[in-house]
Amino acid sequence: MIRSQILGCGAYLPKTILTNHDLAKRVDTSDEWIRARTGISERHVAAPDEKTSDLGLEAARAAMAHAGATGKDIDLVVCATTTPDQTFPSVATMIQARIGMTRGAAFDVQAVCSGFIFGLAVADNFIRTGQARTVLLVGAECMTRLLDWNDRTTCVLFGDGAGAVVLTATEGAGDNADRGVLNTQLFSDGRLHDMLYVDGGPSTTQTTGYLRMQGKEVFRHAVANIAAAIEASATAAGLSVHDIDWFVPHQANQRILDGTARRLHISPEKVISTVATHGNTSAASVPLALATAVEDGRIKRGDLVLLEAMGGGLTWGSALLRW
Repeated sequence: MIRSQILGCGAYLPKTILTNHDLAKRVDTSDEWIRARTGISERHVAAPDEKTSDLGLEAARAAMAHAGATGKDIDLVVCATTTPDQTFPSVATMIQARIGMTRGAAFDVQAVCSGFIFGLAVADNFIRTGQARTVLLVGAECMTRLLDWNDRTTCVLFGDGAGAVVLTATEGAGDNADRGVLNTQLFSDGRLHDMLYVDGGPSTTQTTGYLRMQGKEVFRHAVANIAAAIEASATAAGLSVHDIDWFVPHQANQRILDGTARRLHISPEKVISTVATHGNTSAASVPLALATAVEDGRIKRGDLVLLEAMGGGLTWGSALLRW
């Protein structure tokens, strides 16, 4: 059967770093308060002239270089983002033009923090059905543009960044020994809208709006939903959660990462955590963490890797792959 194999991954973080101490000068908070509740010590902030497409392009170029691919090799560009440069056109088409890709298609996927997982499912299905052979998948966000800097419960959490992967079609035997994406599991529940949303938009306020969140409820649902998604991926592959070598979660909050690990009896050493250095970068956080673990050698060929996330909507999901 056809499998979607990741050939390369890349990441990009803006140069400007906003530390907890910097934030304490702007809002009633402290380094100790933020670290204790989130595990975050700093986050990156896009420059005034940096757009989401600029961040995504840098991550895309890094992933393509790692994969040994050029724009001429790409059939499809999918960008997961909730902070596009403009209401339209898509960020994906802007990246498409700048990598020199002149064929195929490009479009955005919007599932907030789950966007990269949803985008991976889209890319995998395009490859499996033969509609694309090589896909560039990008997760890119300028989340700081959505923040109310007077709200200490949200402004301390988020940062800007981008991550990307290049996937290509390969032949597999159809069993769990295959390299590539083994399965994806996607979920959403629109009844939970008010837990995490932005209070603006083109058809309501005609403004961008600010991010609003019910932190305690989001935490409770995140641990339960993410754990269920992880189990769904393992079950679909005929495996146990404990067969998985590495867990690459959405980097929302260290307490959520720890809570999910405890719930499923996962060793903390198997969980890739980068939240301390870039905070919650929404759709960019999973590929940023993945790129880090690949670059430093933790994730090796043949390893079983589980990606997962939860975001506004609410949306959540997982993807199981063999590296």
